[in-house]
Amino acid sequence: MRRVFGAFGVGASLALFGAGPAAAQQVCRVSDPTGTPLNVRTAPNSVVIGTLPNGARVRLVQVVSGPDRKRWAFVAHPDDGAAIGWIFRDYVICP
Repeated sequence: MRRVFGAFGVGASLALFGAGPAAAQQVCRVSDPTGTPLNVRTAPNSVVIGTLPNGARVRLVQVVSGPDRKRWAFVAHPDDGAAIGWIFRDYVICP
């Protein structure tokens, strides 16, 4: 599994799960309680394309309820805004 911190072709999935944008696109930190890297996906509850380590900073772009009824967040790199992918929202801490 590769770690991701770059642009991927996942922008189209933003339109598929149309909910409002995250509040002011907050910068948050990955905090997976299992202690393992957090899976990054092409869409909510979809194919895993990589992982993010605990403590990684991400910018929340959009938060939706996925087909599994869980909250998912589309995230981007906090500095340059490059798309990263979808992560499980409950495993991110925001100020």
